Amino acid sequence: MRSLRARLLVGMISGILLLLIVFSVIIYTVVRRTLVNQFDASLAATAQILAASVEQDGDKIELELDIQKMPEFQRVEHPAYFQLWRHNGAVAVRSASLGTDDLLRLDGSLDAPVFRALQTRSGQPGRAVGFKFAPKIESRGRKRYQQSAEQQLLTLVVARDASGLQYQLRFLLWLLLLASLGTIGLSLLVAVFVVREGLSPLNLLAAEIAVIREDNLAVRVGTERMPAEMVPIRKRLNELLSRLEASFNRERRFTADVAHELRTPLAGIRSSLEVTLRRTRDVNEYQASLSDCLTIARNMQAMMDNLLALARIDAHQITFRRDRIQLAKLVNSCWRPFSGRAIERSIVFENRIPGEMNCESDPNLLSIVLSNLLDNAVEYTNKEGQIWTAGRHADNSVEITVANTGCRLTDEEASQVFDCFWRGDLSRTNTGMHCGLGLALVQKIIRALGGCAAAEVTSTGIFTVRLSLPAKRESLSIQ
Repeated sequence: MRSLRARLLVGMISGILLLLIVFSVIIYTVVRRTLVNQFDASLAATAQILAASVEQDGDKIELELDIQKMPEFQRVEHPAYFQLWRHNGAVAVRSASLGTDDLLRLDGSLDAPVFRALQTRSGQPGRAVGFKFAPKIESRGRKRYQQSAEQQLLTLVVARDASGLQYQLRFLLWLLLLASLGTIGLSLLVAVFVVREGLSPLNLLAAEIAVIREDNLAVRVGTERMPAEMVPIRKRLNELLSRLEASFNRERRFTADVAHELRTPLAGIRSSLEVTLRRTRDVNEYQASLSDCLTIARNMQAMMDNLLALARIDAHQITFRRDRIQLAKLVNSCWRPFSGRAIERSIVFENRIPGEMNCESDPNLLSIVLSNLLDNAVEYTNKEGQIWTAGRHADNSVEITVANTGCRLTDEEASQVFDCFWRGDLSRTNTGMHCGLGLALVQKIIRALGGCAAAEVTSTGIFTVRLSLPAKRESLSIQ
């Protein structure tokens, strides 16, 4: 039952079959009850006529009615039967069609006669009705009849062959069965056609998806005459294609950026070595050339370390731990490696985070985040500019900001600083020094710590990175 077509067909046919069974049972039951009631009413009417013709004169019981004038009791085939019993169980009268056989004695009443199915003398199915009644007696000296409350009751049973009734019921049963089978057959043909036409939009959708190639993810599923039930599927498929297209484009840009960032420092190393080897030089010149190559190699190694850290975060391969961190103290320890460069450029640093402000997070990862932000601030702050950090509690989170002056980015450019290998045009003059991975690593780590990072720039050239971390202890997860 993995086929949707099979499920629909089986469901429709099963539903139709169930309805046919229910309706057939109802129809058969109603018609059978009607026919049996009509048969029993006719049988009871015959019995009442016979009972009304019974008279008793002393110990003698006779029928006023001439049985010869009632052909149902005279027929050779499918005759009717009756039998009359005295109060003591002795048979008073019986029909000639019974011969020496006896009917089943049924002790009903005129108001509530008893009906029973039985087998007739000829072996055919039949039905009988029986009741007790008081016969008419002749008044002595008078020519009319009356009933006495003291007289004893007689029992009359009348039976009739019901093979005709059974034939009608069997005919009705077969008619319903054949009609149901025919209806099921026609329903199956209609269901196959309806299901095929109903599922045709799925085939059209599959055909549209089949033409989408990995090198052309800009194509979208756009069938116009699509059923309303499939519109959400089309919408989600187009959203998925948009995400895939964006992911593929990021991968292409990432590959191109990595190639560019590796090519530039390698070209610098090669250029330095080629220039150095063109002629014999003194020791100081060799040392200077090797020092330049070593600096470039260290920058390349830092870039590769950042790439490896990003890959490990994306692959969920980093182990987290929770410690209570004094933020002001952590910021001061992260600033020390950059204080010398700041003094050389007359940059003023101010740590405005309150000394008592704490948060629970991973100290090592948070140190990487703050170091990258402070390194970026020292690099791009204007000469004699300012760098400062601040912190505050906001609802259930801790907010840390790192700001610096001298920013020349626009609002649109500020929104891209967390993209891998993105750098402002001015920063590309320092090829080999900064590769645009620091802030991308910052955002990845902050998200892994359960927070978020945002960057903004003011009209006065102040660049601010705002970090938000959970204040309460929560499980760490990579997003």
